[in-house]
Parts: sequence; C-alpha cells; structure tokens
Amino acid sequence: MIEAAVAIGSGIAAHSLSLIAFGADSLIELASAGVLLWRLNVEMRRGDEFPDRVEQRASRISGVLLFILTGYVVLSAAYGLWVREGQDFSMLGLAITVLAIPIMWWLARAKMRVADQIGSRALRADAVESITCGYLSIVVLIGLMLQLLMPGWWWLDSAASLLIVVLLVKEGREAWEGDGSEATE
Repeated sequence: MIEAAVAIGSGIAAHSLSLIAFGADSLIELASAGVLLWRLNVEMRRGDEFPDRVEQRASRISGVLLFILTGYVVLSAAYGLWVREGQDFSMLGLAITVLAIPIMWWLARAKMRVADQIGSRALRADAVESITCGYLSIVVLIGLMLQLLMPGWWWLDSAASLLIVVLLVKEGREAWEGDGSEATE
C-alpha cells in the first residue's frame, strides 16, 4: 500500500506516467494478493479446496485490470509524445523504486519457497507478479536516473512508460492464463 500510494502520489506531483503506472501495478498486485490470502484462508479454516474456476476468475480479473492499465499507459505515453510534454524529476519516486527492488526480490523468493512447500500454483503466480514488480522498479529507476542526468529529455518518461507496457502485457497474459509455473527463483 505504501509503495502504491507513494508511487502514484509522486507520479501525480511530477506528472510522471511511469511512476503512476508503477503505483497502479502495485494496487493490482495487492488485489491479487488479497484474493490469494482469501483462498488460502478458506483452505486452512475449512479444509476445503478452493474451486479452480473461482481462482481462474480472480486471476482473469487481475489480467483485465493489467490490460486496462496497459491501455492507459500507451494512450498517455502517446499523448505525452504528441504534445511534447515532459515530467519533473521526483526524488520521492526515486526513493520508492530503490527500496522496491530488494523488497520485491526478497518477497518473490519467499513466496516461491512457500509455494513449492505447499504446492500452490496460485502463490507461485503471485510470486511472478512480485518478480514483475521488481523489473518494473528497475525500469522506472533507470528512467528516473536518466531524467536526473538529462533534464532536457522531455520524452524520457513516455519512453520508459512504453517499456513498462511490455512487462504489463506479460504479467496480464500470465494472470489471464492463470499460469505462473514457468517462473524461476
């Protein structure tokens, strides 16, 4: 929640599409994690297996949200390039992305370890989302560092945002298909 709030808030303040997209992806990841916790809670309390169709529906909702976010990012980046509108550098945005990288990698490894222990495909898929968030952090960090070093490059945030689209589409497809089995530790 903190990552999402700081990324979106600093993105709005700096007019940075890449930070806003990074924060919105964090919100989608939180929603997915909430569904996963609910699923595991049902299994633990009742001893019932969570129906695959419900798990798939929840995963597909996350996929649709990621595709909507992708559309927003593409349209906003295209508009920014069209009107030649840049963004301001955000020190707060830089700080949150620097912190997110090691946190997301640690979280993904922990989720993978537990997923392997309990044999949970859903937890493994959630770990893939954490890995993707780590990659998004790296893309945003590189974009912010270049903004700091090259302040006249007005197009940089839009270009970085389009790189994020590649990761959002990959994450959206994995959520839609409900498969995180190809993730690596």
